[in-house]
Amino acid sequence: MRFSHLFRKKTVQDILNQVAKNEADGHQALGKHLTARDLTAFGIAAIIGAGIFSTIGKASADGGPGVIFLFIFTAIACSFAAFAYAEFASMVPVSGSAYTYSYVAFGEIIAWIIGWALIMEYAIGNITVAISWSDYFTGLLESGGIHLPQWVQMDYLTASNGFKDATALMQNGKVFENLPDSLKAAYTAWTTSPTIGSFHLVADLPALFIIIIITYLVYRGMKESRNASNLMVVIKLCIILLVIAVGVFYVDTANWHPFAPNGVGGILKGVSAVFFAYIGFDAISTTAEECKDPQRDLPRGMMWAIIICTILYVVIALVLTGMVNYADLNVGDPLAFVFDKLNLKWMSGIIAVSAVVAMASVLLVFQMGQPRIWMSMSRDGLLPKRFSKVHPKYHTPSYATIVTGFVVAIPALFLNLTMVTDLCSIGTLFAFVLVCAGVLVLQNKPDIPRGKFKTPYVNSKYVYPLLLLIGISIAFTVNKESTLNFLTNEKQINAPADIVKSLSKEDSKKVYDYLSSLKKEVNTPDVEKLLSEFSLNETTYKQVVDNMPIDNSLKYESGFSLFKHKIPMWIFLIALLFFAVWSWRQNLSLIPLLGLICCLYMMAELSIWNWIYFTCWLLIGLTIYFGFSHKNSKLNQK
Repeated sequence: MRFSHLFRKKTVQDILNQVAKNEADGHQALGKHLTARDLTAFGIAAIIGAGIFSTIGKASADGGPGVIFLFIFTAIACSFAAFAYAEFASMVPVSGSAYTYSYVAFGEIIAWIIGWALIMEYAIGNITVAISWSDYFTGLLESGGIHLPQWVQMDYLTASNGFKDATALMQNGKVFENLPDSLKAAYTAWTTSPTIGSFHLVADLPALFIIIIITYLVYRGMKESRNASNLMVVIKLCIILLVIAVGVFYVDTANWHPFAPNGVGGILKGVSAVFFAYIGFDAISTTAEECKDPQRDLPRGMMWAIIICTILYVVIALVLTGMVNYADLNVGDPLAFVFDKLNLKWMSGIIAVSAVVAMASVLLVFQMGQPRIWMSMSRDGLLPKRFSKVHPKYHTPSYATIVTGFVVAIPALFLNLTMVTDLCSIGTLFAFVLVCAGVLVLQNKPDIPRGKFKTPYVNSKYVYPLLLLIGISIAFTVNKESTLNFLTNEKQINAPADIVKSLSKEDSKKVYDYLSSLKKEVNTPDVEKLLSEFSLNETTYKQVVDNMPIDNSLKYESGFSLFKHKIPMWIFLIALLFFAVWSWRQNLSLIPLLGLICCLYMMAELSIWNWIYFTCWLLIGLTIYFGFSHKNSKLNQK
């Protein structure tokens, strides 16, 4: 195997010729039904979902009203990436999204890596949305008096981990009634579930139910999927506009002060959750072959979807943080919560129904994207030929759609929501990084056919180094303390719950006796509650923890165990220096460069464990590539 064979490329002209051939003989041709309006609706369907109905609450609690800047920042970052996607979609108007674009820009091995990452992105994204849909659906049933057992509405990992955490806290004095609601539900699910030997039968059955319905709809055809998506988009936009129209009369501007109570750090704390709300726009590019005029309509659909959704997110965030204090919004269903608090129960019911519809529309777009990635990889010989089979009647990738249903449905029964959200985000960001880099690689190549859309060119040779110097100066002036702590790997104090959960019975008694000696009156045996009372003041908390009679490894995170969490950020910082050299030497276009940097930064904000899991996924993919895909590639046969 020659090393150069790993980077063999497809030409744009060959791709376009193959598409034209498919359309001429009707073989493996998809039906063309989509216009710019449909693509915009698909984008809104994918973006307006968990962000509006769930994650906006936690993000608002962390960032206050200033969370609007996080939505704007994320939208700008996605817009930079959308420019790159739009340019590629106009240049190569076929299914495959970033996979096909990377095949043209970088070669086969990188295309495989990004295709494999996209498979994970869409599969994990679908799992995430299915779990969220299940939560809203079961909540809606409960409000109507229908109560499902906890073990049929929760995934296995959440129940197992929640049971362990609840047990640890109760052993250290916390009573069951004082546990967080999520831990109580997990403990109940685990203890009441049927068992086979030592195995507990805990599975999220509503998530399985919605995946089966959506997979069937996607299998039946693009026209049916489009009509269902457009209907759901109309419903949820009407509900959101109703929320804004009603909520604006209950806004108290005093709740907007302070506007950013936790500073920039608090605003950026929700970057992963907020970004996850935006990732759906790239699914639009997988429908290129089903567009009537992809070179014109794909760029328009992407941009309009991002603009409309950002305006809605910003307005909703301002209304919510104006109706109640931002600190009260750390709940799973913030829209329903604020209207409940204002005794507008009828609005809560409407919001619950619209949330179920909104989640279903997100799942529809995601479930539509993944089979088209598999189909494109199969057409190139990198996956078995059956994945490129197109149904003769419905004109959809039928086999790939069915496999996608199984790949999403089975893990949705068992996987944890937080884990799959972050995994989906890192896979998507990786795709965005490579698409932006692809535009930069191809920008100076004259032999590449260009489409109708081209990213506006601004030379980054001088602009980017200037921006980099401004960023460094801000880091060492405005954020001097946190910057120095990062560079010197200064030890960090653990949160009360983390300390208490790590204590043995003997250590727990020592800590309880010590904390009791600091207070005049103690009315609880709950160690975590006692320690949390001191955490309200940062200086006092540090003094108390410093003097606790337990090992320092239980009190602090330091050394390599702390540094490993900073590895992604160090990768980002080193990359910034590389980009400075690259932009200076190649006169790179500023917009895709900023898109690359913004997306890489958001990757760096994800935990090291997400990078490790993602790397394991890529290693599995490379094993398949060298075992099957390399020798079966159409380019290898040529």
